Amino acid sequence: MPPGDEGRRGVALSDRQRLSWLRLIRSDNVGPATFRDLINHFGSAETAIEQLPELSRRGGSARTIRVASIDDAERELEAAHRFGAVFIGIGEPDYPPALRRIDGAPPLLSAIGNLTLATQVSVGIVGARNASVSGAKMAARMARELGAAGYTIVSGMARGIDAAAHRASLETGTIAALAGGLDQPYPPENLELYREICAGQGFAISEMPMGWEPRARDFPRRNRLIAGVGLGLVVIEAAHRSGSLITARRAADFGRLVFAIPGSPLDPRAAGTNGLLKEGAILTTESRDVIDALAPSSRLFSDGDPVMEEPGTEDGAPFTEPGDDDRARVIESLGPSPADIDDIIRHTGVAAATVYLVLLELDLAGRLHRHPGGMVSLSFDEDLDG
Repeated sequence: MPPGDEGRRGVALSDRQRLSWLRLIRSDNVGPATFRDLINHFGSAETAIEQLPELSRRGGSARTIRVASIDDAERELEAAHRFGAVFIGIGEPDYPPALRRIDGAPPLLSAIGNLTLATQVSVGIVGARNASVSGAKMAARMARELGAAGYTIVSGMARGIDAAAHRASLETGTIAALAGGLDQPYPPENLELYREICAGQGFAISEMPMGWEPRARDFPRRNRLIAGVGLGLVVIEAAHRSGSLITARRAADFGRLVFAIPGSPLDPRAAGTNGLLKEGAILTTESRDVIDALAPSSRLFSDGDPVMEEPGTEDGAPFTEPGDDDRARVIESLGPSPADIDDIIRHTGVAAATVYLVLLELDLAGRLHRHPGGMVSLSFDEDLDG
């Protein structure tokens, strides 16, 4: 059996810290990696917020960076409270332990429902929106049997395979990852299912603001949540170039086990899953295949790895502006091709703390692009997130 809530550990944020964290992550050009680096450098979100305009200016931004106001953050917190939702920080006990270990984990999640599910061991199930009858039946069967074995089922609230998996695991525990705000579930035909998830033995999460209507580009972020929360991912009926395959690739990148249920070569909905099998996914025909493969890793995230928390302002790095020569060397070392930050440090001979600070400046100015694995490159796209 998978463990219960052995992975439930961390330090709760104060109300003041939660407000500052929400302001920081909602500010321009601050994504998960930038958020982490800002906290590590300045010791607290509150101090980091004060320095955003200056950092952005030094990074070469042509306009003043938008910093989320206290009023904006308080309104979002109040909207979440009215909806019955809460915000969970990455270092807090109710944050999904497997998710906090992925590259670029969301610093804050909005959540609603049975919070105890957040720390249970989970398995993702995804697949085609235009699922066949047999595909939906298989998804429901897998979800019921994995739920009976103690696993919480994670999926994305889409029609077809996702909906079948959620419905079949309502009694044992299911987690819905949303592409929009918690108050903007999609698609509309699954609204009643969403209500059942939130009101019963279910849990919904999102990293998007309350009121945010999902757009096409938001769904890959949702897929990242599905891949990160679960220890493994089961793919049932996925066409080529489908969102399910994006989720599978992210799961593999995160070191998760990917399971694929084979289908007829004549069915386009099986092209993606059959392709995953060719690439090394685990051939799966029953829930026992998943249970047996995951058994050795079921306690993988109940260890004592450190969790992210604010070290306190006094522990943050001093706010000293890098010299022009150091800044120039770091910028000259960057190009359009991704580079490892350790290689940049070795190549330039600039102190690591200074390199990270220059990268933060560029990031907040919209001039840095972050890649998987901590790689960075120079960018001239002012709309990039950190």
